[in-house]
Amino acid sequence: MTSHSDSLTLSLASISPAMLALAGGVLAALVLLVIVLLLHGASLRREQAEEASFRAGESEARMAELLKIQAEMQGRIAAMTEVFGARQSELNQTINQRLDGMTQRVSSTITEQTKSTHENLQRLQERLAVIDAAQNNIQTLAKDVVGLQAILSNKQTRGAFGQSRMETIIADGLPRGAYSFQPTLSNGSRPDCTIRMPNDAPSLVIDAKFPLEAWNAIRDAGSPEAGKIASQQFRRDMEVHIRDISEKYLIQGETQDTAFLFVPSESIFAEVHENFEPVVQKAHRSRIVIVSPSLLMLSIQVIQAVLKDQRMRAQAHLIQGEVALLMDDLGRLDERVRKLQGHFAMAQKDIDMVVTSADKLTKRGAKIEGLEFEASDGKPARDSEPATKSMESRTGLLKLRVVDEE
Repeated sequence: MTSHSDSLTLSLASISPAMLALAGGVLAALVLLVIVLLLHGASLRREQAEEASFRAGESEARMAELLKIQAEMQGRIAAMTEVFGARQSELNQTINQRLDGMTQRVSSTITEQTKSTHENLQRLQERLAVIDAAQNNIQTLAKDVVGLQAILSNKQTRGAFGQSRMETIIADGLPRGAYSFQPTLSNGSRPDCTIRMPNDAPSLVIDAKFPLEAWNAIRDAGSPEAGKIASQQFRRDMEVHIRDISEKYLIQGETQDTAFLFVPSESIFAEVHENFEPVVQKAHRSRIVIVSPSLLMLSIQVIQAVLKDQRMRAQAHLIQGEVALLMDDLGRLDERVRKLQGHFAMAQKDIDMVVTSADKLTKRGAKIEGLEFEASDGKPARDSEPATKSMESRTGLLKLRVVDEE
């Protein structure tokens, strides 16, 4: 070890100072280069570290942004899932409601159609029942027509039929007590009806026994000769019946001088007046009036009006008394109205006087308003607001204005 150090010392001693200086410069350069390299490496490492840190920060920021975007996406997905779920629920509910509504409408339509069908069937059954009833009524009417023909073929039943129609017309048109059916007269005869006339006048006799069998023979005649014979028989029967009425029912002082012969058919009445004028003239000469149902009804209405007039005349004295009391009331009313008119005239006179006084006050106020006033110290009075004085009267509110001007 000592020998090696000695040899090195000898070697260094043998090197010249220039070489040493060059070696020191090279060594310094090397040291400097190493230092520069170390500094450059440190700066590179620092830059790399900073770049790595920056890249790590960017990565973390991007990761955070990605996580944020992922969270937002998850929130949006959850919101969309919720919205889609709600929409799907609403859609399902809407579809269910529409299905329920359609089902209800279809059910109601079917129910209504079923109800309408049942009602139509019921109406059809009712109409069929009405048709059956009408058919039964037609059959019954046919039986009644046959029965009526049988009734009219019998003289007694025919008289009862005419009597019934006549009694119905009279009972509907006159009050009770104004007529009698089948009364007994002084000669023992019994007319079909008598009507009591007003003012104690004799009763009016109505007969309902029309010779209908002779009339039916005219209609049933198959040839002109048979029709002529049947017409002659009808004329004779009518003349006999008119004579019987005239002899039995026209009693002086007990019945009217005129009697009615009731014909229970308008068509028969018209044909009798058209084809059997001599019979009608003979009835008029015998003071027998042939009447149809409509003419009898009109006569009953006339008699009813006469009876009403008679009752009014019977109450005429009561009406006159009421009119006299009414006139007394009118007289008192006229007197009181005239007194009231006098009061109104006096009140009008007082009102006119009050109006005259008001006009005078108005004129005086206008004169006062036109005057000019001065203050007591000889100086013009200061401007002041117009003084207004009001005075009430019965006619209204009169205003007296006194204006002080310069």
